[in-house]
Formats: sequence, structure tokens, C-alpha cells
Amino acid sequence: GGGAYGAAKAGGAFDLVRFVQQPQVLARIVSAIFALIVFACLVGDGYISKPENPELFCVFNHNEDACRYGIGIGVLAFLACVFFFMVDIYFPQISNTTDRKYLVLADVGFSGFWTFLWFIGFCFLTNQWSWTQAEEVYIVADSARAAITFSFFSIFSW
Repeated sequence: GGGAYGAAKAGGAFDLVRFVQQPQVLARIVSAIFALIVFACLVGDGYISKPENPELFCVFNHNEDACRYGIGIGVLAFLACVFFFMVDIYFPQISNTTDRKYLVLADVGFSGFWTFLWFIGFCFLTNQWSWTQAEEVYIVADSARAAITFSFFSIFSW
């Protein structure tokens, strides 16, 4: 049943199976995994160096901002997923409809804003990747492409 802002009643027992089957929880888990993949790809293989010069540079056209943006948005998206996941756990226990309303509006607003940031990130990484010279990114090209791909998928998961 409906109830106030998506919760049937406050104070009910926690049912893990029913909780995990909720669409917003599944979307949040998928979004967290995508953010973790983007973050891990950029931290692990986003910076490389040439054999003759040990100084690290970003794989995306030597643009440090591209790597920083991808890492930043990935970390913050993962933390936001954890935060809203915890909100989802405690949401049925909140009996005040005003608090529920603000939590739902915060979730929707943040998700919309983060969708926009993922779109910007996808466009930025794709643009910088298109200007990257292939001979400079020997092995790490797959990680860079994975970061671009999962930033694209994140647009829809958020």
C-alpha cells in the first residue's frame, strides 16, 4: 500500500528480501557499483608515465582535470549511494510525513543533479579521450574506455 511518500506504515519490522526487491534500492546498488568501477578505473590506471619520464600524467589527453573529475564524481556518487541506502533502510521508521517529504525531495533532487553531473563527466571524458594519442596509452586504454562506458551507464542508473 501507498502511505505517505512511499512508506506503508512507520514502525514495521525490517524485511531484507522485500527491501532489496524495491526498485530504488536496486537502482542505488547498481549506481554504487558503476561509481565504484569509474573510480577504480581512474585511480588504478588513470595515471601513467612514460619509460623515459617517471612523472605521472592523466591518460585522458594529459588533462589532470579529466581524471580528477571522474575520480571526484565517482567517490561522491558512491558515498551518496551509501547515504541514501541508509536512508532507505531507516525510511519506514520515520513517522513524520514532513521529514519523509523532505527526504524524498532530497533524493529526487540529488539524483537529478547527479544525473546531470554524470552526463557532463561522460561528455568530458569522451572528448578528452578523442584527443588522446593512441601510442601514449598502451595498456590502460581498456580502463579509460571502461570509465567512459560506466559514466554513460550511470546517467541512466541515477
